Amino acid sequence: MKLIIQIPCFNEEGTLPETLADLPREVAGFDVVEWLIINDGSSDRTVEVARENGVDHVVEMPHNQGLAAAFMAGIEACLAAGADVIINTDGDNQYRADGIPALTAPILAKQAQIVVGSRPIGSIEHFSPIKRGLQKLGSWVVRKASGTNISDAPSGFRAISREAAMQLYVFDTYTYTLETIIQAGRLGIPIMSVPIEVNDPTRESRLIKSVRGYIIRSSKTILRMAVLYKPLRFFSWLALIMALPGLIAFARFLYLYSIGQGDGNIQSLIIGAALIAAGTITFVGGLVADLIAANRVLSAEIRSRLLKMELDRAASNK
Repeated sequence: MKLIIQIPCFNEEGTLPETLADLPREVAGFDVVEWLIINDGSSDRTVEVARENGVDHVVEMPHNQGLAAAFMAGIEACLAAGADVIINTDGDNQYRADGIPALTAPILAKQAQIVVGSRPIGSIEHFSPIKRGLQKLGSWVVRKASGTNISDAPSGFRAISREAAMQLYVFDTYTYTLETIIQAGRLGIPIMSVPIEVNDPTRESRLIKSVRGYIIRSSKTILRMAVLYKPLRFFSWLALIMALPGLIAFARFLYLYSIGQGDGNIQSLIIGAALIAAGTITFVGGLVADLIAANRVLSAEIRSRLLKMELDRAASNK
């Protein structure tokens, strides 16, 4: 059994040595533990520092493409390197590496294929009350959108089995954390969370540059994932919101018409009919989107099988 710990990096020469120093070379249940970094277009000595500190694999991105792209590049490189389980952590040493055995244990016990480290949000001193509230709210929204029970959705400290990794594909360009949970719920991948601890911050977050920006971008991600993975539910609610006022307006006209006052309220009939028609069209659009979503799931399954065949072929040629 091989465990590979991957770290997406962008200009992490200052924090990477401390991060790597905490990583284990032995983890219960694994014969081999290797380290991999994804250099996301760094302009400093990130790669040199990584090699000096014993990193086994370096994935070079042609330019800075963001956290989500770096995460997926790392996943594919870990699979190609023969990883049975992949641990993803941050280059700023945010997460305590002694939580790795807790992350991998449910996968080894076949209780889950993805395990997310749940931070003690309420007791992290450097989290402001606003940030704590947003983290909890965001996790609640993701739980509703994904049908999972992950308590800390934005956490990037997670373990992923080989089988799950071959099924994941991140569409979002901002972050992988929310989408992979929603995707796991949609694909029926067993996912759970375990408590982990964090270190004191070593730098400001590059993902959350402002509270307003984080709210807007995270909301866009969740909305997009809801449309991508559960379109019928989304468009059905949207259709109901459109059609309900129309039904009320239509019923108003019928009532007024029944008491002989319909001639002066023809606008209720027109407005009601227009809103009901809009709702019906939206619902039909939802049906079409649901068929497309089902095709996307099939495409993901085909991609997973092709990737498995490619990896098996590469392994047999070594």
